[in-house]
Amino acid sequence: MQTFAPIALFVYNRPQHTARTLKFLQQNELASESRLFVFSDGARSAEDEVNVLEVREILKNIEGFKSVEIIARSENMGLANSIIAGVGKLTATYGQVIVFEDDLISSPYTLTYFNEALKRYRNEEKVMHIGAYMYNLKDAGLPQSFFYRAATSWGWATWERAWRHFEPDIDSLMAQFDKAKKTAFSIDHSMNFWKQMQDFKAGRNNSWAIRWYASIFLKAGLTLNPGQSLINNIGHDGSGIHSGINDIYNVVINPKPITEFPQELKENPQAYAAIKHFLSNRKGNLWQRLKRYLKERLH
Repeated sequence: MQTFAPIALFVYNRPQHTARTLKFLQQNELASESRLFVFSDGARSAEDEVNVLEVREILKNIEGFKSVEIIARSENMGLANSIIAGVGKLTATYGQVIVFEDDLISSPYTLTYFNEALKRYRNEEKVMHIGAYMYNLKDAGLPQSFFYRAATSWGWATWERAWRHFEPDIDSLMAQFDKAKKTAFSIDHSMNFWKQMQDFKAGRNNSWAIRWYASIFLKAGLTLNPGQSLINNIGHDGSGIHSGINDIYNVVINPKPITEFPQELKENPQAYAAIKHFLSNRKGNLWQRLKRYLKERLH
């Protein structure tokens, strides 16, 4: 009998988002076979306390999973530390983990995709991360799933054998990049991944995700991704800790299960080109950028 990966759900102070995330997770066909661990961070301020407690009331009534364990922190760890600790704990215990945050709606086949991929590539050291979100690549004609270099953080999974390579120390990571690596890391300068590293070092962000991608990249690791997203992020309404109001990354969720997986362990050049094109053009022309700027300012 297959042992399905535990799910780590990280929540904070958004009761409505948390309820929607849970509703869609419960509708996954493997929910009843999966153990759910909910990491509820402690309030950072008195004004956050009310919403944190409201989230915890929702967590008391979760049904539809094999088991539910709530880890309610008394202190505020912050999202990055909470994820690093939670993923470390579950991978050490179960050897694998599926990770959700409180603003992700999922296809009913998302857990199936994760578990199938975790099983399929379990012993392939080069495969380090399974992502479930993908940009709207429109008609790029991509396969159902493919390998790529960067790690997406909106719904993902990994193994203990990969997570042990996570390097939290930014100086140690940055010291290993030369000019060519910076170019490759930033998808030929089409995405600001290197700037995110610099911003973390300068204290302008607290991203665990950029350090995880850098850890994978420096090991020449691969990430598995769907051709059409299994996840949509509903946190871009200005309510999240790290979310701006942005609809560039909105997607239509893939309604079908993923049944085809790559056999060759190498980055798909067609997918790389499609993603690079999307990233290079994602903000649109000057008029589209201005309209979006005004919309965000007037929201």
